[in-house]
Amino acid sequence: METRFDMFGNELALAFAKRFANAGAVITASPLPTSVQELVSLRASQINGCGWCVDMHTKEAAAHGESALRLNLVAVWRESTVFTEAEQAALAFAEEGTRLADGHQGVSDETWAAVREHYDDDETAALVALVSLVNAANRMAVLVHQRGGSYQPGMFEAALSGQS
Repeated sequence: METRFDMFGNELALAFAKRFANAGAVITASPLPTSVQELVSLRASQINGCGWCVDMHTKEAAAHGESALRLNLVAVWRESTVFTEAEQAALAFAEEGTRLADGHQGVSDETWAAVREHYDDDETAALVALVSLVNAANRMAVLVHQRGGSYQPGMFEAALSGQS
């Protein structure tokens, strides 16, 4: 499978990517812990089958100090002992918010209550925005067959800032 379209090589696509990244910068600067941001992004990307995003979020999480053990267990977080209750709430939220078509009500009241137990208003706002944004990013990358394997930490930001 070859990449269908270079989203960084087209002027319109690059302009969109820069604005998309600016939305992501709001989340990055939020009080939601970086580790939670990367775990949530990784889990949504796994569900959506986005090789590029799985590659990116695995490597970014590792660059920020996340352990290989925890990264390897994200896909089976319910059957592991390495995630805190707050992280479990965020991962459940990511799954339910990603699998909207699979659930009759989207995010369950139980999951929402767990999120609110562990995250304040700003962190909750960031989590809602993050799940929305990562799902959009996954869809863009899957649509153009952007493949994983070549990402290096910081590469996305460099690609956006290195071009006008």
